[in-house]
Amino acid sequence: MSNTIQAKLQGIRGMPDVLPGEAEFWELFEEAVRSWLKSYGYRPIRMPIVEPTPLFKRAIGEVTDIVEKEMYSFVDSLNGELLTLRPEGTAGCVRAVIQHNLIAQQPQRLYYIGQMFRHERPQKGRYRQFHQVGVEALGFSGPDIDAEMILMGARLWDDLGLEGIKLQLNTLGQPEERARHRAELIAYFEQHQDVLDEDAKRRLHTNPLRILDSKNPAMQPIILGAPKLIDFLGEASLEHFNAVQQVLRDAGLPFEINPRLVRGLDYYNLTVFEWVTDRLGAQGTVCAGGRYDGLIGQLGGKPAPACGFAMGVERLVSLIRDAGGEPLPAGTDVYVVHQGEAAARMAFRVAEGLRDNGVDVVLHCGGGSFKSQMKKADSSGAMFAVIIGDDEVAAGEVSLKPMRDEGDEQKRVKIDDLADAIMNTMLDCDEEEEA
Repeated sequence: MSNTIQAKLQGIRGMPDVLPGEAEFWELFEEAVRSWLKSYGYRPIRMPIVEPTPLFKRAIGEVTDIVEKEMYSFVDSLNGELLTLRPEGTAGCVRAVIQHNLIAQQPQRLYYIGQMFRHERPQKGRYRQFHQVGVEALGFSGPDIDAEMILMGARLWDDLGLEGIKLQLNTLGQPEERARHRAELIAYFEQHQDVLDEDAKRRLHTNPLRILDSKNPAMQPIILGAPKLIDFLGEASLEHFNAVQQVLRDAGLPFEINPRLVRGLDYYNLTVFEWVTDRLGAQGTVCAGGRYDGLIGQLGGKPAPACGFAMGVERLVSLIRDAGGEPLPAGTDVYVVHQGEAAARMAFRVAEGLRDNGVDVVLHCGGGSFKSQMKKADSSGAMFAVIIGDDEVAAGEVSLKPMRDEGDEQKRVKIDDLADAIMNTMLDCDEEEEA
C-alpha cells in the first residue's frame, strides 16, 4: 500500500467559501432584503449562471473593461457555443423577460440574489466570485421609479443600522446627447495626450466617457476641466433629472451631484446613481444603478423603458459587521441525546414528533457517552437537551433538560406531552424577555 500523501486541493483564489456561522449571517441579511423588497412589490426571478457570450457583449458593450478583460468565457465542448459565467445580472434578467414575454401585459418589478463572476485581482471587497442583489423595474418610463429605487436604498440602510453611506447622483442623458458630448470629450483629451495614462489612451476613441471615472491622481486636473455632459442635455433630459431630484428633496434625502459618475456599463441612460462609503477602503461603492431604456430593444425585445440597481452582498455584510451587527445564535431548539439500541430507535421517533410540531431538532449521531453527547448539546446552542436512556425507554418518557436557564431543573416528561412542555417553556422565556 502506498504511503504517498496527496497534496491538498485548494479553492480558487478570489472565490472564497462562506462557512457555517458566516453563512447564517448571510441568510439573515438575505431574509431582511427579501422582506424589504416584498414591501415595495418586487417579486423574485432566478436566471442561469451561464449565458451566451454575445448577450453580454451586446448589452454591456464590447469596449468595456468587463467584456475586454474580466469575463470568464469558454467554448461548450458539446456544441461549440460561446458561453460566459455572468459578470452581472441585468442582461440575463432582460433576456429572460424578453424570452418569456413578461412585460406584454404589465410592467414588472423583479429581483434576484446570486453569484456573479469577474476575473479581477482579488482584494478586500472585490472578488472573482461575488454575490449581488439585483433589482429591476421594467416597463416604467417616468422619473418616479428612479426616485423610488433610490429611496428604497435609504430605507434599507436604515433597516440594517448602517451609517455613513452617501448618495451620488448624475444623468447621462440620451444617446444622441452623449454622442455630441463624446465628440467634444475626444477633442479635449486629444489636446492632453501627454498626461493620459495607458488606460485612458486605450479608451480615448472607444469609450472616452470612462476616462472621467479614472482614479489616477496625475490625471485629475485635466479631468476636472473636461466638458461636462450636463451641458449637452436637452430639455426633456433635464426635466427628468430635476424631477428625480425634487422627489429626493421632498423626502429629505441628501445627495451629491457627481458629473464624473458614468458607470462601467454601456446600457445606461438618464439617471445613474451610486451609494458610497469611506469605510471599505478603495472599494467604496455598495449599491449602484440607473435607467437603461434602450436595453430591451437592443437585446431583441419590443422597446420598453427600464431602471435597476445592484448591491454587493460581501461589502454590505462587511459593513454590518464593522458596525457591530452580529447574527443571531445559530442554535437549534432541541438536541436529542441517547444511548443504547432501544433508545436510538426511540430517539428517531421523538425527534420526528417534535419536528411535526414545529420544533427545530438536532438528533445526535455517531454514538459516544452521555457526557460527550451533552458537551455537543451545549456547544450546539440548543435551548433544551432531550435525554433518552434505558430508564426513559422503559417508562415511555424522556428527560428534558433546559440548557440556557440554570434556574430550571431537569425533569421527566411523557413523550406525548414533550412538544407542549417545550413550547410552553419557550413561550414563558419570550414573555420574561419582553417584560
